Amino acid sequence: MNKILVCISGASGANLGIKLYNLIPKKYKKYLIVSKNAKTVLQKEENIFLNDDISAPPASGSFGIDITFIVPTSMNTLAKIACGISDNLITRAASVAIKEQKKLILAPRELPFSQIALENMLKLSKIPNVFIAPPVIAYYNNPKNIGDMELFLIGKWFDLAGIENNLFKRWGENE
Repeated sequence: MNKILVCISGASGANLGIKLYNLIPKKYKKYLIVSKNAKTVLQKEENIFLNDDISAPPASGSFGIDITFIVPTSMNTLAKIACGISDNLITRAASVAIKEQKKLILAPRELPFSQIALENMLKLSKIPNVFIAPPVIAYYNNPKNIGDMELFLIGKWFDLAGIENNLFKRWGENE
């Protein structure tokens, strides 16, 4: 059974990370890491690790996480990953994904992006299996509400991870 790790760094957009976690198909074993800032808006659930627990299983490559999502990705977390700093469980899990060449999907949440953030994203995007996928909505699927927009984003992230889904209307469907 493939293992999927969802990390939530920062509080803004934490609900999107939880929604992604909850929509992962049951055929996957799923785990969740929340940062100190994000945990204030989330309830504790099974397989949730706190970000300061650097000895938790996702800190080791031998645990075998196949796909890691960091949704949302704070600029602090992005910078640490880009510089190889593994001072908490989220940044360590990202480091493990990179060294094991597993899929790492980062959803940086900031507007506008600074030159430093863009340089960090460019640096990370050059690494095999690392995807920079900010939560940018589309309109071709005719979203009716924020829930539709969230399903579009999660569906696109699942597409990057190779997780089959029907969460949004794809380009050209029903024409």
